Amino acid sequence: MDSERNQDVLVGTKPRAQVEAAYQRLEHKAAAPGLRTPFSLGAVAAYEWALGRAAEAPVTGAAGTGRVPSSHLLTAELDAAVVQLGDPTQSAEGAAHVRGVHDALAWVCGLIDERP
Repeated sequence: MDSERNQDVLVGTKPRAQVEAAYQRLEHKAAAPGLRTPFSLGAVAAYEWALGRAAEAPVTGAAGTGRVPSSHLLTAELDAAVVQLGDPTQSAEGAAHVRGVHDALAWVCGLIDERP
């Protein structure tokens, strides 16, 4: 697939280029000392998976395919994040990581307007 056509691919409801820009911005931010938080790392993991670059999904651990996940898979992973956020035994750090995954996937799926 050529790069121009690749940029036309939707990731959830967003153009791939928009998700790529969000990923790059947050990955750069998360690399800085003091800005590397469980939330930002969760969001980076979600963007990486949504772009088809992760070996496994950020919450369920389902094997990655090397391609952009379908809307069905994106929403299934988002649902898994919602379930984990409701787990009272989750540590604060774990909950923050899952919140980052949730917010990034919710943005990708068009459920929230503010990107993490």
